[in-house]
Amino acid sequence: MQEFMQTYNTNNEDIKKFLVETIRNMGELHLQEVNNFKKTFKVFPSLELAYICDKESFDQISMNIYRTKVSKSQLGINRKYLLNKLNFNEIGISVSQPYISSASGATCITVAKLEHDKIYFFDFKVNELLQRLGLLEVHKEFNIINKGFYLITALVMMLLALFAVGYSLFEFINSVLYTSGLSIESIFKPVIALTLGLAVFDLAKTILEQEVIFKSYSKNNSTEYKVLIKFSVTIIIALLIESLMVVFKIAIDNYSQMIHAVYLIGGVSFLFIALSIFIYFTKNRS
Repeated sequence: MQEFMQTYNTNNEDIKKFLVETIRNMGELHLQEVNNFKKTFKVFPSLELAYICDKESFDQISMNIYRTKVSKSQLGINRKYLLNKLNFNEIGISVSQPYISSASGATCITVAKLEHDKIYFFDFKVNELLQRLGLLEVHKEFNIINKGFYLITALVMMLLALFAVGYSLFEFINSVLYTSGLSIESIFKPVIALTLGLAVFDLAKTILEQEVIFKSYSKNNSTEYKVLIKFSVTIIIALLIESLMVVFKIAIDNYSQMIHAVYLIGGVSFLFIALSIFIYFTKNRS
C-alpha cells in the first residue's frame, strides 16, 4: 500500500489532469445517468462506484451504482462530510486526496463534478488507476503463478532449515554419547548447521513477507539489498565459525597444516571486505 501511495504522490498532478480532462470531454453527465453511467464505466476500468448528490442539501439522490450492480443502501444519506474533500476548479470538477472507501475498503480517490443542481461523484481505485496509466505493472494471472512458486519454494526452504536444526541436534548427541565424546568438533559442527539453518529460514521468511504476504511492486532495490546483505552476513558468520573450528583442530592435531586455515580465514576476510564495499556503495546510492 505504501508503494502505491508513493507512486501516486509522485505522479499526482498528471493523474489529476488525466481525470479532469477525461471527465470534461465526456460532456453532460446527466445524459449518462439514465443508463447507470455504462459509458463512464467503459472509459474508466478503474471506476468502482458512481452516485449523485443534491447540490444544496448534499443528500444522495441516486443509488450506489457499481460496475455490475446497484445498491439502495445509501439512498437519501447526507454527505456533507464530503465538503472538506471538495475543491472545485473553474470548470466545476474536484479531485480528492486518496482515502479508504467505506463501500469497498480499498484505497480510492473521488472525482466530483458540478452540473446544474447536482453533484456527480465517481470513486476510482488507486491501484487500478495506476495500472491503467502504466505507472504500476500488475498482471493478475502471472502474479498468482508467481506467488504460488514463491510460496512452495519458501516452504521447502523452511522445511530444509528445520532439517538442518534437527541434524545439528542429532550430530551433537551422536558425537557426545556414541562417537568421540565431548570435543571442539562436536560443538562447532552443530553450531555451523544451526547457523546455516537460520540463514535459510531467514531467507525463506523474507521471501514469504515480500513476495507472498505483502507483495512488493516497488522498483526500488533497497529491500533486495537488505535481504542480500542479511543473508551474506549469516553465511560469513558460518564460515568464520568453520574457520575457527579448523584452527582448533589443526592446532591440536598437526601444526604443519596451519597454512590451510590461513587460506580459509583469508578467503572469509576477502568476502567480508567485499560485503563492506557493497554496503558502502549501496548506502551512497540510496
